[in-house]
Amino acid sequence: MKDVVKYRPVPKGQYELATRFGNIIYTAGMTPTVDGVLIKRGKLMASHSEETYRLIMQQATCNALSVAEDELQKGETISQVISMTIYINAEERLHGHARIADFASAYLMEELGQRGIGSRTTVGVSSLPGDSPVEVQLVVGVG
Repeated sequence: MKDVVKYRPVPKGQYELATRFGNIIYTAGMTPTVDGVLIKRGKLMASHSEETYRLIMQQATCNALSVAEDELQKGETISQVISMTIYINAEERLHGHARIADFASAYLMEELGQRGIGSRTTVGVSSLPGDSPVEVQLVVGVG
């Protein structure tokens, strides 16, 4: 299986990739892109193994974490993931949203340890921009 690639996305509209307010950083929704190209497009299908979606979830999460880390000043670290919202471009028969979202949580746990686990919302949607399969948004605390 391929590995996650550290990559800093570029905004595709009039918005910031991340906004900092005090010691809180809010990221925009990040898709599983590398070098500006989605690594997968389309809906997540119930007929596929949930494991099939590990890499796309991890890449989108990596992109969100990367833009949050770009907002850190020298000597600062992410002290806690406060919340994560995951949007899944899902066919109607897909019901494993939470298990697929667990790939994102596992990635944050690998990168940040216990600080990577916060509250989480997972939402199934009928489409996402650019026909992305997933989108991940983070809110993190800085210490």
